[in-house]
Amino acid sequence: MAQQRIHLMGAGGRQPLPLRREDTRIEQVDAVMTDPAAPEPLGIARVPVIVPPASGPPAPTSRIRLDTSLRRWFSRNLGVWRSRRLYFFADDEVLRVDMFLKVELFHEPVEGDAGYRFTWWPEQEHGFFERKPRFVREGTMEAFLCGHQLRRSRGYLCGSPTKSQIRQVDEHEVIFESHYLEWDILEHIRLVDQDRYRSRSIYSWRDGVLDLAEIHHESRIDPPIAPPAHLG
Repeated sequence: MAQQRIHLMGAGGRQPLPLRREDTRIEQVDAVMTDPAAPEPLGIARVPVIVPPASGPPAPTSRIRLDTSLRRWFSRNLGVWRSRRLYFFADDEVLRVDMFLKVELFHEPVEGDAGYRFTWWPEQEHGFFERKPRFVREGTMEAFLCGHQLRRSRGYLCGSPTKSQIRQVDEHEVIFESHYLEWDILEHIRLVDQDRYRSRSIYSWRDGVLDLAEIHHESRIDPPIAPPAHLG
């Protein structure tokens, strides 16, 4: 085999030096590094680059964050509230009624992420239910939180089951949007002063025309009182 040579010609014009065995190995390695398609020489193996996976659990999805935040908000509403309400009707009639509202949690909901029971009864009627008999004086309702939707066993202005879409404004306030029969209802509820109070505003459109606006100022009763025996 003809002797291979490396030309190391410097300024002094020195003669070519014979290529040593070690130099041949260096030349082969260099060929592998500069030419990816070149075959691997004997005894030299490519080492794959392995990128380690990101440490820690995967980031929670927005759906999980939303559900957790909503459940936390609903849990802050548990208890008994005194609700002082003003109703503004389309014919400019303004009526008042004072109510009690109890919010309870089902430990094992039959559907959804969480279940609640609402019970209401009057404190001072001020003649409201005689003038407006379509409103229910007392009763109970079950509601189930299913993602960003609240499914109720009865509607606010009807006795049929309804569904409300939920939008969370911040950690203290949520908005419920309901559509059933001829009604479109928008309800804002905000917890105030470390959950000692609730502010509720409700707007009800009937066939596209604003028919009723309500303002409810609610204060937590501590210790809570029990509803009438026939309401459980």
